[in-house]
Amino acid sequence: MADTNLPLAISMGEPAGIGPDLILRLYARRAELGLPPFIVFGHLDFLRARAARLGLSIRLEASTPADAVRDFATVLPVANIEGLVPDKPGDPTALSGKVVIEAITQAVDATITGGCRGIVTAPIHKGVLYTAGFKYPGHTEFLAALTDRDGNPPLPVMMLAHERLRVIPATIHVPIRDVPHLITQDLLVKTGRVVAHDLRTRFGIADPLLGFAGLNPHASEGGKIGTEDLEIVGPAVSQLHADGIRAEGPIPADTLFYVPHWERYDAVIAMYHDQALIPIKTVAFDEAVNITLGLPIVRTSPDHGTAFDLAGTGQGSEASFLNAIRVADQLTGGTVQLAAAQ
Repeated sequence: MADTNLPLAISMGEPAGIGPDLILRLYARRAELGLPPFIVFGHLDFLRARAARLGLSIRLEASTPADAVRDFATVLPVANIEGLVPDKPGDPTALSGKVVIEAITQAVDATITGGCRGIVTAPIHKGVLYTAGFKYPGHTEFLAALTDRDGNPPLPVMMLAHERLRVIPATIHVPIRDVPHLITQDLLVKTGRVVAHDLRTRFGIADPLLGFAGLNPHASEGGKIGTEDLEIVGPAVSQLHADGIRAEGPIPADTLFYVPHWERYDAVIAMYHDQALIPIKTVAFDEAVNITLGLPIVRTSPDHGTAFDLAGTGQGSEASFLNAIRVADQLTGGTVQLAAAQ
């Protein structure tokens, strides 16, 4: 269990997006919302400029994780990262890419080495980061590489959660045409093991029940609509049973995600990105939280992107980012209760 006297780390995310706005707006409401202390890894002068643009009367000062808890009540602590970060909402530039990458890197390092107890990441814009040398398909894969300290990288598993609803896409940012080839028994078994382990150790669910969605319509309807569910998903569920993990499936996705059915499971594993994200965003578009399982640290993030059209306007819901902070606090031993922002 992490030391609750340590701050959470928050990486600044894409400067032209809404992430910095939400961090600043939430800090301005810290007392009202009962936020746990955190330190922002990012560019201090940029964050000051964005706070002024938003009309927020808050102090921001360079700080360290060791001082962040002490400072948090009166000052937003910032682990300052030097570089070029213009305050141009909605206008991403390659100039800031190195700072964004370094912010994530330093936030993870501070958490791995015990200076912070968990990390919350603001949304990034991968297109900009690629011009700055970013070599990963996404945030999650980068975090897995950063937390690999012994040459044995963890298997990161993306989970979207809202209250009692949890869903995991077995494959994420890949074309639909590639999904049937990427869905293997080995992938599903490894994913199921990670999910079951983290539900037990981090969520306190002693004997979790996992539901597996079918890949094909009607879960292949006995082999009449493809064979993947019979040949891959079903055997993966059987293997998990042999491992002592409760699991059911393949289950037709069009009935599995009916909320009363969905709530029966402690987590549902879907076969591809949209099969997982459409249901959770339908029922909790502004409030769901992205939680990365399988890492040696706690990582959460809001379940939305950079929202360039809202950056710098003071508009846009704070709920998902607020819940990401609260879930990170809960998973690292805090007592803040999960609730939607008002």
